[in-house]
Amino acid sequence: MEFPYNQAIALAEAPRLPLARFRQDVLTRVAAGWRVLALFALPGDDIPEPVCLLGRDRDGRLAFLRAEPTLAYVSLTPECPQCHLFERELYEQWGVVPEGHPWLKPVRFTGTPGRPDLPRPGPGVTDYFQVRGEDVHEVAVGPVHAGIIEPGHFRFQCFGEEVLHLEISLGFQHRGIEAALVGGPDRRTVHFMETAAGDTTIGHSLAHAAVLETLAGVAAPARGRAIGRVALELERLANHTGDLGALAGDVGYQPTMAFCGRIRGDFLNLTALLCGNRFGRGLVRPGGTAFDLDEAVLRLLDTRLEATRRAAFGAAELLFSSSSALARFEGTGRLTSEAARDIGLVGPPARACGLPRDARHSFPLSGAGAKDIPMQIHDFGGVYARTLVRRLEMEASLDFIDATLADLPPGPVNRALPATFPPDTLAVGLVEGWRGEICHVAATGPDGRFAAYKIVDPSFHNWFGLALALRGQQISDFPMCNKSFNLSYCGHDL
Repeated sequence: MEFPYNQAIALAEAPRLPLARFRQDVLTRVAAGWRVLALFALPGDDIPEPVCLLGRDRDGRLAFLRAEPTLAYVSLTPECPQCHLFERELYEQWGVVPEGHPWLKPVRFTGTPGRPDLPRPGPGVTDYFQVRGEDVHEVAVGPVHAGIIEPGHFRFQCFGEEVLHLEISLGFQHRGIEAALVGGPDRRTVHFMETAAGDTTIGHSLAHAAVLETLAGVAAPARGRAIGRVALELERLANHTGDLGALAGDVGYQPTMAFCGRIRGDFLNLTALLCGNRFGRGLVRPGGTAFDLDEAVLRLLDTRLEATRRAAFGAAELLFSSSSALARFEGTGRLTSEAARDIGLVGPPARACGLPRDARHSFPLSGAGAKDIPMQIHDFGGVYARTLVRRLEMEASLDFIDATLADLPPGPVNRALPATFPPDTLAVGLVEGWRGEICHVAATGPDGRFAAYKIVDPSFHNWFGLALALRGQQISDFPMCNKSFNLSYCGHDL
């Protein structure tokens, strides 16, 4: 069934489709321009029910398809590659076999806790795609990395210095956040949202807030929503700035790297002015925000923001005026728009391939205008394009923050939600985080509590894009290709 964004639907209104009809409807919609936003399962009486959420960017419509209970169906992946990781996860979490899937290997290295005896009709945990031949060799990196980043394993199949294929293995911890959300919302729920991906606290918190507001039929007040959106753009600015600096460092251009390390901290400190926490924890709550901004804070934000704008633009200009740095970016790690569309890329990597995908435009939060932040698109599809899109998005975010703080709506910042939610109802929250589209889907049970809660971090869509971008590249290109995507380990491991 189709429905508009920001509207909950009763699960009883979504018929259980025969498996062949379910599969055909998904493929028909994808061929017509819809995207797979989430593919997972709802708990049935004894057997799970596969479900698919699709979105259409041009008009912000959603479609929810529900299959009859099953433990096997004909795989969508051979005809719809963007489903490949969703189907692997569907088997891993629910035991539903997508028959004919080309590579049903684990999504998470540890599998799914509580299901150690789940039979696997395909590669094992440690099986990798391999290239054989004279002078072909493997380079293994991780899973343990330097510093504080979470584990991830990269296995390069190389011929000399050329990368033929990159195999990425994630999910070494399997944090179990989605399972812990069942039975909520409760006092722990907001904490789980704020830490789903620690550098995307605002993005995931806003997506969750949108879910509960949609379930309750309550819109956040204009002032609270505006403050939350300012925080979302500050989060984007901090991380895009960090990425520009890291990309500069990856090609040995030290001035921008050094400047951006400090400037990223300046943007984080601006977020701390909103709520006392540099990552925005404690700010966004369902129904609005937990903090208001008085005139003194607004004046301080204005002063610091202008100084940080000048510093950020100066650091970016240094990078983009360096012919040696740009020579390393241009032509490196390219993806075609067709490949990006086939595998379902989102966020800056998708927009760098010419795909107009931005939830701020297609699925705006309640109270937000669909065109108040211009979409930044490039069509070259490589490291240079992904870097340029980030720089342009920084300019657009700063302009939005300036305009919003200069005309902040009056009134309260939070509206109370009811203590109970409608039973057997489904709601969706979509937010354009700094990495790309964040999708939260909640289905309540007969008691109005979460019977299922699905989180799709943008990294889930984009990790395979990084693998494709490395094909045919020099192995020395991996650091800047990796940083031009800058995907999350923990956001993938929920």
